[in-house]
Amino acid sequence: MRLDRKVSVITGAASGIGEATAKRFIEEGAYVVIGDIQDERGAQLAEELGPNARFQHCDVTKEESVASLMAYTNNEFGKIDIVMNNAGIVGNRGPIATIPAEEFKVTLDILLFGTFLGIKYAAQYMQENKSGVIINIASTAGVTGGLGPHVYAAAKHGVVGLTKNVAAELCRSGIRVNCIAPGSTVTPLVAAAYMDDHNNLEEVTEVVRSKSPILNRPGLPIDVANAALYLASDESGNTNGHCLVVDGGVTTGSTPNDPPHSEPMPFQREAGKSGL
Repeated sequence: MRLDRKVSVITGAASGIGEATAKRFIEEGAYVVIGDIQDERGAQLAEELGPNARFQHCDVTKEESVASLMAYTNNEFGKIDIVMNNAGIVGNRGPIATIPAEEFKVTLDILLFGTFLGIKYAAQYMQENKSGVIINIASTAGVTGGLGPHVYAAAKHGVVGLTKNVAAELCRSGIRVNCIAPGSTVTPLVAAAYMDDHNNLEEVTEVVRSKSPILNRPGLPIDVANAALYLASDESGNTNGHCLVVDGGVTTGSTPNDPPHSEPMPFQREAGKSGL
């Protein structure tokens, strides 16, 4: 058991990547507290996962709600070992000149401010125990340009920066802070972005598959869950301030239609002729 008796909190865990991670953590022996605004689905998932899972309503944009989630977990289990800040939305997808200021703020509140609150209150309990792991969900849109809507990309760049800066502080208290940058993944969130329909997972699977450089291999929630498991476990004990990209190679610049690299690209052939 890679997380035997570890106590974890996962926000946005009622569906998608959070749900897959909750299931994976339970399989590896952890206790899991699901924090989400989807009360019915969150409670149902906790029941499905068995006696080691709990559900608590949590709105990550409300400081008192995040504080309450962490306090509940600490009171229930006596400690907090792992916190994964995962709750998110896509937000406005329009051109920069048309984005309403209020929508910009709402998206930042959920994606960046919510992550800040999760880190803040996790740190308070973890510093007392001189140990802990914090995992923040960023995005490939947070490590390079052109891979997501403007507001989403701005927020996720912020998550990456916050992760690295906080990691430099909290490591002195025995706390590791890392983030994961998933590419397009088959989740309700991505289905909403591509199809305007959270439930259209079948069609979005084909869209994600078509964009993956790895032949016939869409990004799946379990891929990110396994990355989170690694970062949560002692196997990553010397990993801190890192952004783990899980995108099938999209951020390398590779596309499904690239020629094999065993064949020289046109610019390589020209360079060879000129002696470069």
